[in-house]
Amino acid sequence: MDQYQVTGMSCAACSARVEKAVSAVPGVTGCTVSLLTNSMSVEGSAPAFEVIRAVESAGYGASLRGGPSAAGAPAAGEDLLKDTESPRLVRRLAASVLILLALMYLSMGHMMWGWPVPGPFENHVVLGLTELLLAAAVMLINARFFTGGVRALLQRSPDMDTLVALGSGAAFVYSVAGLFQMILAQGQGSHAEVMRLADDLYFESAAMIPALITVGKLLESVSKGRTTDALRSLMRLRPKTAVLLREGQEVTVPIEELKTGDRFAVRPGEHFPTDGVIEEGRCAADESALTGESIPVDKAPGDPVSAATVNTSGYVICRATRVGEDTTLSGIIRMVSDAAATKAPLARIADRVSAVFVPAVIVLGVLTVAGWLLAGREIGFAMGRGISVLVISCPCALGLATPVAVMVAHGVGAKNGILFKTAAALENIGRTQIMVLDKTGTVTAGQPAVTQILPAPGVSEKELLEKAAALEQFSEHPLARAVTGRAQEEALTLPVARDLTVLPGRGLTASVNGARLFGGSAAYIGSFCAIPAGLSGRCGELAQQGQTPLYFAEEDRLLGAVAVADVIREDSTEAVARLKGLGVRTVLLTGDQEGTAAAVAHQAGISRVRAGVLPDGKAAEIARQKQYGKVTMVGDGINDAPALTAADLGMAIGAGTDVALDAADIVLVKSSLKDAAAAVRLGRAAIRNIYENLFWAFFYNAACIPLAMGLWGIALKPMYAAAAMSLSSLCVCLNALRLNRLDIYDASGDRPLRKPALPDGEEEEDRAETPGKDPGSGPPGPGAGERPAQEETAPDGGGEKEGSVMIKTMTIEGMMCPHCEARVKKALEAVPGVENAQVSHTAGTAVVTLSAPVDDAVLARAVQDQEYTVRAIG
Repeated sequence: MDQYQVTGMSCAACSARVEKAVSAVPGVTGCTVSLLTNSMSVEGSAPAFEVIRAVESAGYGASLRGGPSAAGAPAAGEDLLKDTESPRLVRRLAASVLILLALMYLSMGHMMWGWPVPGPFENHVVLGLTELLLAAAVMLINARFFTGGVRALLQRSPDMDTLVALGSGAAFVYSVAGLFQMILAQGQGSHAEVMRLADDLYFESAAMIPALITVGKLLESVSKGRTTDALRSLMRLRPKTAVLLREGQEVTVPIEELKTGDRFAVRPGEHFPTDGVIEEGRCAADESALTGESIPVDKAPGDPVSAATVNTSGYVICRATRVGEDTTLSGIIRMVSDAAATKAPLARIADRVSAVFVPAVIVLGVLTVAGWLLAGREIGFAMGRGISVLVISCPCALGLATPVAVMVAHGVGAKNGILFKTAAALENIGRTQIMVLDKTGTVTAGQPAVTQILPAPGVSEKELLEKAAALEQFSEHPLARAVTGRAQEEALTLPVARDLTVLPGRGLTASVNGARLFGGSAAYIGSFCAIPAGLSGRCGELAQQGQTPLYFAEEDRLLGAVAVADVIREDSTEAVARLKGLGVRTVLLTGDQEGTAAAVAHQAGISRVRAGVLPDGKAAEIARQKQYGKVTMVGDGINDAPALTAADLGMAIGAGTDVALDAADIVLVKSSLKDAAAAVRLGRAAIRNIYENLFWAFFYNAACIPLAMGLWGIALKPMYAAAAMSLSSLCVCLNALRLNRLDIYDASGDRPLRKPALPDGEEEEDRAETPGKDPGSGPPGPGAGERPAQEETAPDGGGEKEGSVMIKTMTIEGMMCPHCEARVKKALEAVPGVENAQVSHTAGTAVVTLSAPVDDAVLARAVQDQEYTVRAIG
């Protein structure tokens, strides 16, 4: 997708005309124009010069970001959002006001209130000629309205400039004609006729209309500039220099000279110049500019750092890993900027109206003049009403209703670490009804941790943990790393283990301080010493909760057990509660076995569970959930990418893989699930704000056009109509800016978007489901009740149908953790004829669903090849 800067647009009709012209270029498959940022995104294979030529043929200017325009205009880089329009408007307005003051003094001060003027101006013809010259000067200063408006009219695509040009031009031409009649009347000596004609001149309106529209444009330009404050603040964070280490010396260089692999130093109080990893030293990094998190994060050797974050304490030496446009900061800026060039679905409403709005207003203006003339009113009155209709109509408010709200919302999200890739993503998250959550790395931390230390009688927790960590310190198993990690947290000194022997599927043993230590499953440790019933029962309870108990013994003495599990994130429970408060139904989607998934869902408060779903089945499950409402998928891994793409909206945890981040529509930079609820809240506020803006734009035009036509018994002067038109656009911009005051983490005003998808009480139940056994978890459509289980269909198209499939239960020895389950499950499901395998290390079983006959020996061999023992198959 190529990005262009477009100049010369003034209203929604302008952006629609540019969009239409570019869409007609051969090779263009998609085009979106943003009136707010004067930008355009173009998809397809069309060359840039053809796109630029199409824009210029429509009467506007264009330049490719990173390259010159056809007219040699400078490239649009980071200065794209710089407010260059406001200074020009200030100069135009200042010159217009100075001349307009003199014109108003003559036309109103002298004529209406008798203010003194030099002798020659007592002659009404001289006064009229002076007013003509002053009005012409103001119109010349604001010639852009007239050149653009006439050009658009000649191209049969009238816009707001056309309305201004027609209104002001009609007032000027009518007044010039009246002035010539005054000259003729004065030559005939008809003083009364001269006085009558002098009262019927509209030179002040002809000048006031473009001047007041310029005031409105200036206020609108300033307001639009404020909507991009967040993005410009991010751009200003880009460091200008870096301190490189070259031959042992510190050398300050421009940031452009920094290359991947360079070593750089950062002192306390300085910004990190680029993304990198710490090699020497420790520090605390303030990452609030990127994540919104105000508490500094401790950094040690090996930890990553990001450009524009601040080193609050400690001297560190880092190695650059990403530079230039590849840094995290540049990615955020690019994502927010690109999103501004996209269009929300709601904006299409304004586009469709704007396409016919201006021609309809011109027709209304002509009909107004004709109607009043037929009604017997004088031509001056009729012309005044027709001009007012042209001037008061405001397509600009329609064009700004959606983009200003979208841009402000994007800025609010970016400041809080929530990045929307498109405007449609912002709108869709506000309409989300179902949020499907991946378990590992999203609801849970994604890394096993010690949850319980259960020492045997006569053994302290410290002794148990110290000896367990000594035994596990050389193991690469994830559960072993959890035990050693806990020992490091408690700063335990570990003795050296010798003669380490690993027994796959059972445990491990080693010699520590001359004594033999053993660690592993209950069956393995039970062969060396007795396990008390109390400890065994407690470990059984933990296993039912999805935790894995590891038993340890020294010679023939039981040391105790250490429970390990992938613990849920600290904020997951609160995040799920907030989603429920918003009326969003939560579903846990995981490939883990049923017990573990149900335990995690229960802790987090998640309504429904879909367990045992393989990566390719996740997309099918998303399609199933989409039958019942708008679905957002939240994930972090490569295996989540198909589901993120299949959902109505994909949301990626910021700490996830690049594949997941690319597939998602929204990125949560802080990797906090609470931001998922905050994104929903922000999306709903943005939608509400857009509807308010659209209502105001439609209401304003619906109310003011009849007023200008004189249908309400009020003869509205054209200059007052121009003032009203200017204020309408300003109101839209100011209303959108209210989003900046939104606290997206405040749940006090949360309300469900619509009625809960399930009957009362059902939302609170936790159910564990598997692809082959579906108790009917899908939420019904609006107004419907829970679908009966027998009517549901499993994601893979199969279900547990008596007589059509065969189920075998295998008793397996040696499985110790969910990772063991995954190995066995993968091995069994690779056997031809095996449709599904549900494996439980706590029960020591594998329930195998067959779609074709499979010999028991084949099943047993698949498990034994993974170094586990099959005791029975039934």
